[in-house]
Amino acid sequence: QVQLVESGGGLVQAGGSLRLSCAASGRTFSSAAMGWFRQAPGKEHEFVATINWSGSITSYADSVKGRFTISRDNAKNTVYLQMNSLKPEDTAVYFCAARSVGTGHIRQTAYHYWGQGTQVTVSS
Repeated sequence: QVQLVESGGGLVQAGGSLRLSCAASGRTFSSAAMGWFRQAPGKEHEFVATINWSGSITSYADSVKGRFTISRDNAKNTVYLQMNSLKPEDTAVYFCAARSVGTGHIRQTAYHYWGQGTQVTVSS
């Protein structure tokens, strides 16, 4: 069992930065691939980024590539999402998710554990 708690969301102006954190409990974190997804009002969950168990392989949605960076610290059971050059269209609730295997994935259905989400609002 893995429990996930996101933090770091907030209100920021366009062009600004935020760093989201996702603290995980459970002994299996270091072997689990992690992902970040987001959901804007009235829209479906959207894949943002994923990272494998060791942090050596990452993948990003085209919409955030070059602006966002996913990373993890297995010693701290935490995964991060550094978001730079934020745009109003990045406004959404951001969720972290964990798989039960070590390989990252872009599909929401591949993840077994989810956090409650943290709101990110980017003003123009």
